[in-house]
Order: sequence, then C-alpha cells, then structure tokens
Amino acid sequence: MIPALKGLRHFSTSAVVRQAVSEFRMTVPWGEMRGQVWGPDHGRPVLCLHGWADNSGTFNRLIPLLPNDWRFVAIDFAGHGLSSHRPPGVFYTFPLYVADVRRVVEALQWKRFSIIGHSMGGNVAGMFSALYPEMVEAVVLLDSYGFLPTNMIRMVQLIKKGMDQQVQYDNEADERKEKVYTYENAKERLMSANRFLSDQSADILLERAVREVDGGVVFTRDFRINLRNIVMITLEQCLYMQSLIQARVMLLLADQGLDKVFPVPDGFADALRKGWMDQKGTIVCVEGDHHVHLNKPENVAPLITDFLQSHSPDQTECDSDCNQPAKL
Repeated sequence: MIPALKGLRHFSTSAVVRQAVSEFRMTVPWGEMRGQVWGPDHGRPVLCLHGWADNSGTFNRLIPLLPNDWRFVAIDFAGHGLSSHRPPGVFYTFPLYVADVRRVVEALQWKRFSIIGHSMGGNVAGMFSALYPEMVEAVVLLDSYGFLPTNMIRMVQLIKKGMDQQVQYDNEADERKEKVYTYENAKERLMSANRFLSDQSADILLERAVREVDGGVVFTRDFRINLRNIVMITLEQCLYMQSLIQARVMLLLADQGLDKVFPVPDGFADALRKGWMDQKGTIVCVEGDHHVHLNKPENVAPLITDFLQSHSPDQTECDSDCNQPAKL
C-alpha cells in the first residue's frame, strides 16, 4: 500500500444543506493532497474530479442534492485549491493527474467506485477508467467528452511552446512576486476569467482558491497550470483508450457549454460521441452553461442520481448533434 495512507485524515468543518462535510488530507511525496468528504464511511464510493483552475468547491452545491448515504470524496488536484503545488521544474500533465487519482484511491482503499468528472476532471476520469477498467463502476462526465484529442500535426509546435514556457517560468522564479488582491478584486479577476460563474459560484470557489495574507488575499493555485500541456494524445489514441473502458458512462452536455465555448477541433467531438454510443454510453443534453453543476445543480442532480442507481441505462438520450437536446 502507498505510504500516503498514513497521512489520511478528516477534519470536521461545516454543514452544507443537509450533509456535513469534512476536510480530506493525505500526504504525497511533494506535500499533500486536499479535498472534501461527504457521506458515511461505508457509503457507496464516488470520486469527484474538478475542472482546470477550479477546485473541489465546484461540487459544493451538487453533492448535497445527491443521495446522502453515498460517500463522496472531491479532491483538489495538485496545484489547485488547497493541494500542494508540484515541485519546481515539474510539468502539469494529464498522466500525472491520473497518477494522483491512483494515489488517492489507494489511500482510501477503494477497490471499485464511480467517478463524477467536470471538464478537465472528466478527461482525467476517462484516462483513469481506461487504465484501470476493473476499478471503475460508472462515470458521469459533466460537460466533458472524457478525452481531449489533439491534431497530430500541431503537436510538435505545442510541445515546443510548453517547454519554452516552463523554462522561461523557471528562469524568472527568483524575480516573481506574489500578487496581493483585495477579496473583491480577486473575485473580479476570477469572474472575468470564467464568465460562466455566478456571483455565488465565484464565492464558493474562492473559499479554496485564495488565502489571506497581510494586505489582502493571494490565489492558491500554481500559475504553472496555465502553461501549455506538453503531453497530448491523438484522436486515434483517445478512441482506443475509450474502447478499453468497462464502466457505464453518461455524458451530461450543457447546451451553452463545451460545444459552444470550448469546441473540440476537427470534428473530433463527433467521433468521441460515436465512440461512447458504440460503448452503449448515455448522452444527455441539459439547459445550462459549462458550470451548470455549480450554477444550477438542480438541472443535473436527478439525472446523475438516476444514472448511478440504474443498472441498464439506455444507449443514448439525445441526437448526435447535442445542439438539439433532449430535455429530461
């Protein structure tokens, strides 16, 4: 067993609607992974994975609407929220995020569990489910296709850009100063960078996205998460990994979300949708934006509950063009 289990502990904090939430902490070689826990110790295990530049707070309004006898663990990915940053000189890549999930479930001693993943967290969920198919019972992809393919022709250019950015960042490390904001200015910056967030949603994310210092607050996330990812996979690799997944999968696509503001290029989305349908996945389109699970969790909570409780979901519940959603 990974030694990080020794550092696993929970601290009672506050109540969210009808469920108490506690703090999740576990040691890792570079520091600690943080997160939040809801539900009884022996409840149905569900791992919740947030999107890029967010944190586990993204699930604070959704989880209280799901069955309260399930066990939810929502982590802050490395460099996000209250989790430690990766060591100096280390890149942020999808395989390392997947390895972090492996560490967490080992520490939790979960042998089989479900995953709810939003955006980047959905892509991590897809890769993990392909690598460890025997461990994953069901996957809910919140405005995510589960994989992020890159056009192979662009890969060399993008890898070079990411390496150059990292080298420049490391060279300027001694000169870089932490910027201090007022809470209001930090909130304005967060909302200007993510126009999907409601005022309430921004406050929720900021609970773990900033920390107090003399004169104001600073952001907790590692700036390096903004640098170009240097580990990419082609559509063919995505489709092959998709075919390895044994879990039941549901895509919850927001009608004003991923396809409109973060479109997957080169018709890749159609290929991924077809792949999930060939896998007998469920595709449902809902009214909302990219953060629908945080802004309007009531739009998706019943669908998630029904899917995770179901043993024989329908193959698909919307057209292959999800701009014409089936409203459920």
